Amino acid sequence: MSAVPGEGGRSTLPHRARVKDKEIGFVLVLLALLFEFGRPQDFLPPLKVIPFPSVIDASIAAAVIFSGRASLANIQSKLWMGLLAFMACWVPFANNNFHAFSQLKDLTLYFFFYLGILTFVNTTGKMQKLILVWLGVHALLAVNGMLHGGRGVGGWLGDENDFAMEMNVAVPFAFFLYQGTKGKGAKLLYVLLLGIFVLSSIATASRGGFLGLLAVGSFCWFYSPRKVLSLALLTSVFLLVLLAAPQEYWDRMQTITDDSTMESGTAGQRMFTWGIGWEMFLANPVFGVGQGNFPWTIGEYLGGRTWQTKSLAGRQAHSLYFTLLPELGILGLIIFGGMVFSNWQNVRYCNRLGLQNTQVRKQDGASVDSDLEKAAWFGNAILGALVAYLVTSTFISTLYYPTFWILTGLAVALKNTTERYVKLSVETSAPPNSSRVSTLRTPRTAR
Repeated sequence: MSAVPGEGGRSTLPHRARVKDKEIGFVLVLLALLFEFGRPQDFLPPLKVIPFPSVIDASIAAAVIFSGRASLANIQSKLWMGLLAFMACWVPFANNNFHAFSQLKDLTLYFFFYLGILTFVNTTGKMQKLILVWLGVHALLAVNGMLHGGRGVGGWLGDENDFAMEMNVAVPFAFFLYQGTKGKGAKLLYVLLLGIFVLSSIATASRGGFLGLLAVGSFCWFYSPRKVLSLALLTSVFLLVLLAAPQEYWDRMQTITDDSTMESGTAGQRMFTWGIGWEMFLANPVFGVGQGNFPWTIGEYLGGRTWQTKSLAGRQAHSLYFTLLPELGILGLIIFGGMVFSNWQNVRYCNRLGLQNTQVRKQDGASVDSDLEKAAWFGNAILGALVAYLVTSTFISTLYYPTFWILTGLAVALKNTTERYVKLSVETSAPPNSSRVSTLRTPRTAR
């Protein structure tokens, strides 16, 4: 007999080792979240001596491999690997090999981070912990941004437009978690976070951020099952903005469609750049010019043209879409679009399953399954964050930022954990032909 008996007389040592590995992997995922989004290395410059984000992502990759639980079966993983292979092919042929390699390296490290989320965020409880840490990190960023004139801590969050995008992404998490929680203290916390995220986005005075905020606010109301309560909450937030935002902010927002902005201002400059980017795409429609190479190729397509006597050679596209099309072509568009669509399918699956569970159980007079209810709220939050990212990124080059790629990890992990929970619930606790089995059955439309 084993010295440490387990079920059926088997040793539990391997099981305990696996549990320990999972916990270490989960801690690494939380650390990656902190260093990628919270960026303590920008608060404390001595931390930059060691490239902590890269080291942590590589450690996650090792933890995933040694766990023996890595799965690449989902569509997003396959599309992502295809994208990395495509980008690797561009490195030796791009105008600027260094920038092509740098973007490939960044996306590879994000892929390791993503695999860590899929592997180690394997329960609804861990998903909730991850989201709460993510919210805490963004709350600190929001407060810091308001104290520094709407600018982020540095790195990819240093620009006020990029920072506005990230704050917009945080808004639906606070909104839907407020609706999904029942405790008064937790509700108050989420309302405070919602107000902080909105005010920090306003503090940037970003016009693109303002449009993204309007889009995500509309999404939150449309996707909320509690329309009256949501309208009251969003109205309160709007009144808070009216009171807090200075007149200079509203004056700036009114210039969004002014002739001075559209023709000779930043909007006009962006549209001029996008026009050149479109020409670049038409000249290289299938494969583009290579990741990270828009600034190093635009000069070839200017043909002597200038913007108000200034050359725009070396300028970023200032748009997710006019980065994606010229740099990665139709092939990149198909891969990215496929990932967006698959994310949407994943989170809507969880949302439908949660709503189905709530409706059937209320009809049967049974208590609502809290894990499935949480999955529905998490799904709405992730989908809202994707909307905020896609709309706000119309005006900024965010393709190679971690936001979309980590949201993809959350979407896939949420579906995996929900499916695993449903299967386990049916197999272990539901008697045959019971209403619980019908309640937890996977919706046919979501498969």
